[in-house]
Amino acid sequence: MTGRLDGRTALITGSDSGIGQASAIEFAREGADVVVHYLHDRQGAEHTRDRVERAGRRAVVMRCDITDEQDVEAMFDAAIAEFGSLDVLINDAGVDASGVPVADLDTETWDRAIRTNVYGAFFCSRRFVQHRRDQGGHGKIINITSIHQEVARAGGSDYDTSKGALLEFAKSLALEVAPMHLNVNNIGPGMVLTPFNQKAIDDPAYLEEQVQSIPWKRAAEPEEIGRLAVFLASDDADYVTGSTYFMDGGLMQNQGQGA
Repeated sequence: MTGRLDGRTALITGSDSGIGQASAIEFAREGADVVVHYLHDRQGAEHTRDRVERAGRRAVVMRCDITDEQDVEAMFDAAIAEFGSLDVLINDAGVDASGVPVADLDTETWDRAIRTNVYGAFFCSRRFVQHRRDQGGHGKIINITSIHQEVARAGGSDYDTSKGALLEFAKSLALEVAPMHLNVNNIGPGMVLTPFNQKAIDDPAYLEEQVQSIPWKRAAEPEEIGRLAVFLASDDADYVTGSTYFMDGGLMQNQGQGA
């Protein structure tokens, strides 16, 4: 490792599993301390903390309902009290598509996706920007979105809408905080072997079927997304803002094949 994040502290929502967990581990390997966030899976969060500490960095585990703005405020208060300041925010926590057509989609299910995937990122980003403003500027916000911020699916209106909202949110916020030299970017993964795709992890035949539409004929590993997050959090990406980096093995380029 090159120590690209030496001396920095990152708050990573949803870092009890999947991309958030992998990002926390990659950040620690590059020299960052980590606030490990979870909602339900304390055991997963403790595993993340163990991996961060084994990499020689500090970690603190915090439970927070990111759909509750007061809960978010309390988490940031505690994190800042623990580490003094926060340099990087990764908005990773989210819920997947319901698979329910709009005509049959109940309001509670719709609200769950929008409040978690959009409001959660808004509450965390707002507080992070306020904190960095108080610290004199600079900092990095990285939203984990999806190729589905642009590629729609039947049955995915709740999730796809929420990720599309984060596309515009990042671009607007990037303009607002540019004078502070604070960067805002999205990572848009394709298929990743996380709990969102547990069936593919558990069933090799199903995974093989699913990857046939991906030009690289494989799904991504979570740590690959984490390494891209390291780049976007590092000084190497200081002139990158308002952008989405898709990491999908060419899946988006393949969507129009045969049309």
